[in-house]
Amino acid sequence: MPEGMKAVIVRAPMEFGVEETPMPMAPDGGFILNVKACGLCGSDLRTLRSGHRNVNFPWIIGHEICGVVGETGPSYDGPWARGDLISMGPVVYCGHCDFCREGRFELCENYREIAQAWPGGLAEFMAVPAEAVRLGVIEPVPPGVDPAHAAIAEPIASCLNAQERGGVGLGDTVLVIGAGPIGCIHASLARLRGADRVFVANRSAGRLEFAAAFEPDALIHAGDNDLVDEVMRLTGGKGADVIVTANSSPMAIVQAVEVARKAARILVFGGLPKQDKTPPVDMNMVHYNALHLIGATTFAPRHYRQAVQLVSSNRIPVNKLITHRFPLDEFVTGANMALAGQVLKAVFEN
Repeated sequence: MPEGMKAVIVRAPMEFGVEETPMPMAPDGGFILNVKACGLCGSDLRTLRSGHRNVNFPWIIGHEICGVVGETGPSYDGPWARGDLISMGPVVYCGHCDFCREGRFELCENYREIAQAWPGGLAEFMAVPAEAVRLGVIEPVPPGVDPAHAAIAEPIASCLNAQERGGVGLGDTVLVIGAGPIGCIHASLARLRGADRVFVANRSAGRLEFAAAFEPDALIHAGDNDLVDEVMRLTGGKGADVIVTANSSPMAIVQAVEVARKAARILVFGGLPKQDKTPPVDMNMVHYNALHLIGATTFAPRHYRQAVQLVSSNRIPVNKLITHRFPLDEFVTGANMALAGQVLKAVFEN
């Protein structure tokens, strides 16, 4: 094994680059992952911009990971053998809280994440700790599947959890507010689950151009049109059965309530900024229209397994989701493009 490796080191908000750093050692009970691809997600961009409460700089970020199992550490007894190609979710469950004991891992009260509790995957190599072998989320990647595609199973798994909780299904009219990668994934999943019509709304025309590749029934430019009026026009005044807030705008939740059909399910998927986390929602509309406000975040192992299967079978058009691929050496270029909104999804490869 080499003594050093290249990795993305974030030293402070908006101070990051690819540096030479010591090669990690195979941890006791764990192994070294030869990273083949690592995606860049919205939470990574927020960390680059302004830091993260669970990250102490300098740090290696990156949690959408696919790679090949390398050297194993002492006492390793996991199922993965050297040379296996795996897709790795970042979540490591505690295994002992009430929800873990009930098998409801998506609600684990004490979970930790790779790229927060342990260094992440925007590097040539990454140490996979014993905790992740025992209580993490690791799935084999079938032969012939592009590692870049398998790397981004994680956001798909989170969206699967949300749509499962919201019961998205046959005949539904689904409105996705937000045309970033998460919004595009939600639009694709809603169609797979049998939704009759899928609308995607966004204030940015550029984002809507990305979303057009996923062929929604309508693209709503919320910057030029009143979102509520447009949805009511498209639905004959009835509203949407399912609304997904796939962004961090408080106004999206307000509008979601206003465009909801009676008994609609509102999937609150995007977290809100701390300084603006109490939007003025009309709770009488929630009450009298019997609306369901459903929060959803993270995922259980079954969601991650489903996500890898969807990617591997091309039922999620990951090739449309990943608009830019870069070698790790070009992280600064790719990250700055992502920060400027010039990419839908960027993946960095070794």
